[in-house]
Amino acid sequence: MDGQPHPVPASARRLLALLAVVHQGRRASRTALAEMMRPDSDPARATSTLRSVLWRLPRDRGRALVLGDALEVWLHPELGVDLWEAEAQAQLLCGPTAPPVEELPDLSLLTQDLLPSWHDQWLTVEQESFRQRRLHALERGADLLCRAGRYHDALRAGLGAVRAEPLRESAHRRVIQVHLAEDNHAEALRQYDHYRRLLADELGLPPSDTIRRLVAPLLGRPVDLAVGQD
Repeated sequence: MDGQPHPVPASARRLLALLAVVHQGRRASRTALAEMMRPDSDPARATSTLRSVLWRLPRDRGRALVLGDALEVWLHPELGVDLWEAEAQAQLLCGPTAPPVEELPDLSLLTQDLLPSWHDQWLTVEQESFRQRRLHALERGADLLCRAGRYHDALRAGLGAVRAEPLRESAHRRVIQVHLAEDNHAEALRQYDHYRRLLADELGLPPSDTIRRLVAPLLGRPVDLAVGQD
């Protein structure tokens, strides 16, 4: 709210995550929140837990992180959430019309997974959904930045997608395309060979024709070697 850190009790972090991730800042029923926070408890105990969590939330200079009434609770409207900003960036990048390259945001938020150390059942689908959106956004950003000659930024975006999913071929293609645009042919071949070996080791598969065609002109020989052949 004011750009300053505010320590939050561990018991309250799940409530904030539910309001930010599942409800996206919208009003949420107290009953539904209580059940999600304590799915194995009876309704009365779950409701009591929610009341206790709300009471323990920090109120810096009288401003609460969470507001509420008798039936619903919601995040303070001035509270910023990194996930929401990252989602907005992904929507901008993956929309029907590509944004001007000078309007592209810093893509660092899109290089991070959603609460990666959390394993709550309610969060699993949200984590995977965000992961897919951010991967597409990073790849689209890498392509736009490469076309604009911003190779350093394009490479960061492409490698961010590779780190998030090392077996994702489209991410490796973006990295190779940036290297080729810079005439860094050895780097392009190194990236291809790394992916080829990883794919063979992990899945026993060869790279697709699409990625092979990217590097074929550099070799002067076929690059679609049998899986496992060096």
